[in-house]
Amino acid sequence: MIFHAFLIKYGEIGIKGKNRYLFEDALIRQMRYALKDVDGTFDIHKSQGRIYVECEGEYDYEETVASLKRVFGIVGICPVIHVEDQGFEQLKKDVVDYMDQMYPDKNTTFKVEARRGKKSYPKNSMEINCDLGEAILEAFPEIKVDVHKPEIKLNIEIREQIYIYSEIIPGPGGMPVGTNGKAMLLLSGGIDSPVAGYMISKRGVGLEATYFHAPPYTSERAKQKVIDLAKLVAKYSGPIKLHIVNFTDIQLYIYDKCPHDELTIIMRRYMMKIAEHFAKESGCLGLITGESIGQVASQTMQSLAATNDVCTLPVYRPVIGFDKQEIVEIAEKIDTYETSILPFEDCCTIFVAKHPVTKPNINVIRRSEENLAEKIDELFEAAVNTVETIVVK
Repeated sequence: MIFHAFLIKYGEIGIKGKNRYLFEDALIRQMRYALKDVDGTFDIHKSQGRIYVECEGEYDYEETVASLKRVFGIVGICPVIHVEDQGFEQLKKDVVDYMDQMYPDKNTTFKVEARRGKKSYPKNSMEINCDLGEAILEAFPEIKVDVHKPEIKLNIEIREQIYIYSEIIPGPGGMPVGTNGKAMLLLSGGIDSPVAGYMISKRGVGLEATYFHAPPYTSERAKQKVIDLAKLVAKYSGPIKLHIVNFTDIQLYIYDKCPHDELTIIMRRYMMKIAEHFAKESGCLGLITGESIGQVASQTMQSLAATNDVCTLPVYRPVIGFDKQEIVEIAEKIDTYETSILPFEDCCTIFVAKHPVTKPNINVIRRSEENLAEKIDELFEAAVNTVETIVVK
């Protein structure tokens, strides 16, 4: 069956009260962005508390649905047919025709569920349910009614036009991107940080990202891998401004001046400082990391406290309580996993200590950082002033 319209269902937006229109408008903007490169002409509009996508002429159905399934805020995508109100007898014919085309195998069960948004319609919802159900049973004697667990739930919405649909394709849920400010993602080439960015973006937060590059210890392929990961996350979040920081000189200086069992923590602290620098410049309201408690030495409770110590912005860690398999499952769902496991090392992996401290004392770490006083400010300024910034779409 060929559809030329979709009814878009949203979840949390519906309880936003007087501000709901702001969230609806943000959702429509994200939908327009998601569909701008899809073959076809689309009219996205609100009508009587519903959002519709009208598809004019020929369009790519599969690509349209796939694009809408990446828009946060959508909980259901319903391919609909809409007909003019030409009387109830005509509606019965339209409904029977819909069932015939949609479900060639009539050995099934169904239920009609009508909503009468147009209160002047001569029948109420219960009467519509009963009379349309009767018409379907007369047309297809082998089909059966099941009001509790039907295989087909036929939805009829009576408005200025009448909308008929029975399929609800799940959307990603969440909130429209941009309705909850912006945050800075510390993006590496691993599995966890792209998932963290996806999860925060799902709550309506726009993303920027910072990646720490360490040439010649990390290759251009490692850098391209991170750009590719940012592109995959951007399918959900929208464009991401990616700051690529040359971190080599800072890492080598820390390696030369600080105890080797503290290398990871001290390097991590400077990464947080640099990421926060760009976050504040861009008006971000927090930092995002892919850390999970206890996964590695730098992610123990004591280590996380030591990295938080250098931040004035809040640090959000959406996968903090997940085990690795749970994170992998999300990475597979959003198509970042295969890119994340490509064998190109990032700077954290290259400079990891053989026996890193797992319970760092913040006061001890601060004293170790005093060894860096001679040049660290100069190196910090050089890193932020030579940053490469690109917009990833």
